[in-house]
Amino acid sequence: MTSDALSSWLQALRVYTHPRVLGMLSLGFSAGLPLLLIMGTLSFWLREAGIDRTTIGHLSWIGLAYSFKWLWSPLVDRLSLPLLTRWLGRRRAWLLLSQITIAMALTGMAFTDPVINLTHLVFFALAVAFASATQDIALDAYRIEAVAAELQGAMAATYQAGYRVAMILASAGVLWIAAAVDVTADAYDHAPWRFAYLVMAFSMIVGIISTLVIREPDVPYNRLISENEKIAQQAIAAWHLHPRIGNLLVWLYGALIAPFRDFIMRHGRQALLILGLIAIYRISDVVMGVMSNPFYVDMGYSKEEVATISKVYGVIMTIVGAAIGGVLTVKIGIMRTLFLGAVLSAATNLMFVWLAGRGHDVSGLIFTISADNLSAGIASCAFIAYLSGLTNSAYSATQYALFSSVMLLLPKFIAGFSGQFVDAYGYESFFIATAILGLPVLVLVWLAGQAKFTHSSQ
Repeated sequence: MTSDALSSWLQALRVYTHPRVLGMLSLGFSAGLPLLLIMGTLSFWLREAGIDRTTIGHLSWIGLAYSFKWLWSPLVDRLSLPLLTRWLGRRRAWLLLSQITIAMALTGMAFTDPVINLTHLVFFALAVAFASATQDIALDAYRIEAVAAELQGAMAATYQAGYRVAMILASAGVLWIAAAVDVTADAYDHAPWRFAYLVMAFSMIVGIISTLVIREPDVPYNRLISENEKIAQQAIAAWHLHPRIGNLLVWLYGALIAPFRDFIMRHGRQALLILGLIAIYRISDVVMGVMSNPFYVDMGYSKEEVATISKVYGVIMTIVGAAIGGVLTVKIGIMRTLFLGAVLSAATNLMFVWLAGRGHDVSGLIFTISADNLSAGIASCAFIAYLSGLTNSAYSATQYALFSSVMLLLPKFIAGFSGQFVDAYGYESFFIATAILGLPVLVLVWLAGQAKFTHSSQ
């Protein structure tokens, strides 16, 4: 490599020294921490506490808060918080409020034993879910507005790195901490889980400090929305409504209707096909994932084994899969990679059928988890690339909130019945059923690919 080429690479790498790019590392950590604490890790805790699988399956509906965040995303985007907005700015105010709420709710979860008061634990978990979804809305908006377009790739990279580190801490880290302080390994004890979740609550300080340190983006207030509001105001003025009602309708149009109208106008009749694909693309993984931790517990795997294999090693394989997916999207295109990811996601669920027949088999668990997470990484990478191509930069935050909400709504609802299915038919039948759920995805990917090809050729 010549000195000029080396200098060029070093110059490119300096993008990661930008203060706001570095800040996304800790903000990504703050965003990634709560998710598993109210889903996968919580299901492990509940199963160890003796909570039945049907209840655990129903409690996975807590994650539906992420599916409905588009409902209040305009409020986060437009509503000022008393005192906080004046002090910190619109984005940082909502970030700080949501982060403090997450820390307080996690503390409430820590001090609640599900054996004694499961209802209180559920309420605290719901608070974590809604605050975390709100943090995602504010953080997506901050990330888009904070830097120029050429820095968005670096922002996304550091965000994902922080997010993945947090996922390891919130899954494997919690299991390791709980196991380290557990003096009653043969029986359930609330104390280790209380300590582990208190550590997680304190870990939110990383995001809180970052929010206080970063600067509010210097972006004009919703320029495109303001233009749309002027158009709506002219039309609504002819109705001769009360000024307050008229202003409310104008606000609703600019914040809610305009972004969705833009999506429909750009994609026409294909919009329903696209939304259908988004709604079910991850259905095999999401439905299967709710029962994965209870399955590990029932198969006799210890906290340490699950932490090491399923969490740390699994996350690493997900990152490897994402890297492969990135190469494939360039080499064979997004739609073909999307199809491949759907095939692999459904097929690797069948490997859990094989694992269920082997009992406690660490080698089998390593092999199964490796394949499952590798395929998930490929599918996720292709899916994110697909969603990015659908988003209009003028409405990126609102439209992305819609896409990510639609993505989880149906899978999370169906996943709520997963415990009942396992109780009635067993793990083997459940894993086969989740693989079958992936078959309609292949049809929709093919149809979406054909529609895209037809549209581009016209």
